[in-house]
Amino acid sequence: MTVPKFKKFRIEAYKPGKSNIGNIKNIIKLSANESALGVSPKAKKVLNNKNLSLSKYPDSKAKVLRKEISKKFNCDFNKIICGAGSDEIIQMICQLYLKPSDEVIVPQYSFLMYRISAQIVGAKVIFSKEKNFKVSVSKIIEKVTKKTKIVFIANPNNPTGTYLNKLELLELRKKLKKNILLVLDDAYFEYMKNKDYKPSLDLFKNKDNVVVIRTFSKIYGLASLRVGWGHASKKIIDAMNIIKSPFNVNQLAQITATEALKDKNFVKQSVKHNIIEANKIKKILEKLNIFSNEVTANFLLLNFDKCKFSANYIFKKLQSKGIILRSTEDGYNIKNKLRLSIGSKKENAILLKAIRIIFN
Repeated sequence: MTVPKFKKFRIEAYKPGKSNIGNIKNIIKLSANESALGVSPKAKKVLNNKNLSLSKYPDSKAKVLRKEISKKFNCDFNKIICGAGSDEIIQMICQLYLKPSDEVIVPQYSFLMYRISAQIVGAKVIFSKEKNFKVSVSKIIEKVTKKTKIVFIANPNNPTGTYLNKLELLELRKKLKKNILLVLDDAYFEYMKNKDYKPSLDLFKNKDNVVVIRTFSKIYGLASLRVGWGHASKKIIDAMNIIKSPFNVNQLAQITATEALKDKNFVKQSVKHNIIEANKIKKILEKLNIFSNEVTANFLLLNFDKCKFSANYIFKKLQSKGIILRSTEDGYNIKNKLRLSIGSKKENAILLKAIRIIFN
């Protein structure tokens, strides 16, 4: 049989954090930065609703969800677009802005979907160096050329857990040429309680050359439903709506996300849990010479450079005990490090017990 020719992409496919290990049951998955507390009670009520009209298409424009987003974050309803996860928003931005001769700047250790989505449409990805695993404004500016169309930044950054403060973000937008789109990913902003930090939406709500991306996959615990959103100028949103799939966010995702936004207590509990548990883990691991970033998002980048065991050794030992962390060698090319998602109290206790046994 002859297979019709298709495009060949020289792209390293996205590798998600592992979810299973052979025949081991009761896996503790700390590899994908998922919600430690699961789903909010208000969102669960929707999931138990037996009267959903599954035979009907969902609202193509997700009006009810967008109204709730607009209300909660005090932003213009017409400047919001919803997607099947923030991944789809990233994809739409690249489709809208990029052609093969264009360049996109991303920090060298940043969320993999920025580079993948840019490469799919044929753009060239330029990596800016980081300083101690932190995004560098000066290094980004150094990489700007006449071909630069977009700069992608997650703040705080995945997988490093570092962040740009308010003044650094403002400096970056000021130093970039006005015709370069700055895309800021706020995936983990809810966890941030650092005094010098400011969410991107708060800083650039009225900027026409900034797109802010957010997700329901992290603190709201709706990763499986795939729902995210973006905020930009009305002109950009109108253009994105032209290329958007007609029914991209399913009905269950829209309704559940709308209710999740209303559950302030669940978000507060999640943030409190993250701060307490992350600091506890960080303190214990430091005694074993495993160091990490300052507590910011719901994960830690573990550095094994001063530890008697390598990251790969600990990764495999934990896997044999049914505990999965994220290897940062895959895709990110960060050597001798592991990314650890903060789990529930029980999961974290089992993890720490396993590490103590490994270190004897």
